[in-house]
Amino acid sequence: MRTLFAAAALAAATALPSVSTAAPLCDEFGFAGVLASCNRGEPIELTLASGQPLHPEGAVELQSGAYYEIHINADGSAELAVSGPEFFRAVWFNEIVINQIEVRPMAIDSLEFDAAGSASISFVAIKPGSYDLKIPGSTGETQKVTFSIR
Repeated sequence: MRTLFAAAALAAATALPSVSTAAPLCDEFGFAGVLASCNRGEPIELTLASGQPLHPEGAVELQSGAYYEIHINADGSAELAVSGPEFFRAVWFNEIVINQIEVRPMAIDSLEFDAAGSASISFVAIKPGSYDLKIPGSTGETQKVTFSIR
């Protein structure tokens, strides 16, 4: 009976179309786990400035399980925020650093800048999908960045 079940499972598995998955960034994580330096993607730069694009390309692709940092720089030209609760629920936060103060949140909806300043968000991308970070109340395509987690 087990042999028949194993044969049926093998036949079903080979009949399914193959699914491409991203290769891990590290061969071996070591003590640091997913925070290992070999598991880090390129830093992502966002600019909060009145009338300026949030991100030059408008789209960023992330790999699920990889570690990333978003650096947000506000020039103080307007009171602006970046919001994206769906994106923030699809990642695991390592920390948010504001003026050399480290915050380790469970979740956030947005970050608002009343004046010029900067903040860094470090996280591990988790839930595959497409998510927007945008300036609340704006409608322009340049006022958002779309993150695709693969």
